[in-house]
Amino acid sequence: MYDYAIRFEEDGTAPGVAVFCRDLPQLNSYGDNREHAISEAIDAIESTLSLYADQRWMIPEATSAKEGEVVIHLPAVTVAKIALWNEMMARGMRKADLCRLLGVSQTQGDRLVDFLHTSKMEQLESAFAAMGKRLSISVEAA
Repeated sequence: MYDYAIRFEEDGTAPGVAVFCRDLPQLNSYGDNREHAISEAIDAIESTLSLYADQRWMIPEATSAKEGEVVIHLPAVTVAKIALWNEMMARGMRKADLCRLLGVSQTQGDRLVDFLHTSKMEQLESAFAAMGKRLSISVEAA
């Protein structure tokens, strides 16, 4: 659902590898080589998700990878934050609305949809419950 595929581009005149994502066109990242670029990809994706939140945009689901692309599997807490953010956008909610709904401070509420801050899954589950939703996690073969 949110396993984004990235592609690499190399410029023969400059060292390193540029990283792009079809589903998140605002994403651009860089690595010294492919391995380094892959290790930086989660941070790049989470930074791009923050841009979407700043602009109050829905976060798109990932499409299937194409030949030559590498799929990046995001941490479960990041996926839960994406789902919470998209539910808020679907309802026309702002961060302040979430804080009022949960009865928490602005700082606590902001962190629930801050992709650069780690939240506890229990807090995200509580937010979904307050919205009449339930968080479900599945395990798949690696």
